Amino acid sequence: MSTLTAPASSETALANRRILVVEDEPDIAALLKLHLGELAEVTTADNGLSGLEAAQQGDWDAIVLDLRLPGLGGLDVCRELRQAGDNVPILMLTARATELDRVLGLELGADDYLTKPFGVLELQARIRALWRRSANTARLAQAAASPDVAEDTELVLNTLRMNRLQRRVWLKEGELTLTPREFDLLWFFAQQPGRAFSRAELLSAVWGYGHDGYDHTVNTHINRLRNKLGEDSWINTVWGVGYRFEVVA
Repeated sequence: MSTLTAPASSETALANRRILVVEDEPDIAALLKLHLGELAEVTTADNGLSGLEAAQQGDWDAIVLDLRLPGLGGLDVCRELRQAGDNVPILMLTARATELDRVLGLELGADDYLTKPFGVLELQARIRALWRRSANTARLAQAAASPDVAEDTELVLNTLRMNRLQRRVWLKEGELTLTPREFDLLWFFAQQPGRAFSRAELLSAVWGYGHDGYDHTVNTHINRLRNKLGEDSWINTVWGVGYRFEVVA
């Protein structure tokens, strides 16, 4: 099926933003097109193959990608885009809130996920948060070309070294492979070692939103970071509060 484009609203025309929605359920696709149309021009595709083709051919500000798609699954579409070097913000939709679905999507480079059914305001907030992070990444990339920028771009904490402009992390003798959100979370922690943060504070600072009930988002990323950092306890649980980053000697 060919892709469909929603009429641009006045706000859309001013923002000049474009969102690709890849969703095979007509009712959900129509809902997404209606409400995301308040933020941007929306184009839809109803299967993975046409969605991937549209993603590769267009210049998108965000992609909303269903996990279960006919022809080519959402995880495969995400993998193809990331392997091709496409860093467009991707919000993954899943009908099942399983740990495996979330982890696989994040491992393959999805920036965020949302479980069906979802609220309209939350959907819009997630997209806006993706755009804020994308704008910040673009600002850092521009700063990389300017030697006059005074902002700290590298942190060295004993055996851990991070470069914010390159978005690279080294631990001891090796380089770690982190997803964009894992990097943002670790960078936030590393800037303030020894301080305890609640899950709500981490959601607000790193994800850009603070909805109750999404503690599992933080928990999943913390667990994945711990696994990649190895046996040393860089990130510790503070019972009744949240988490604290400790510099390992």
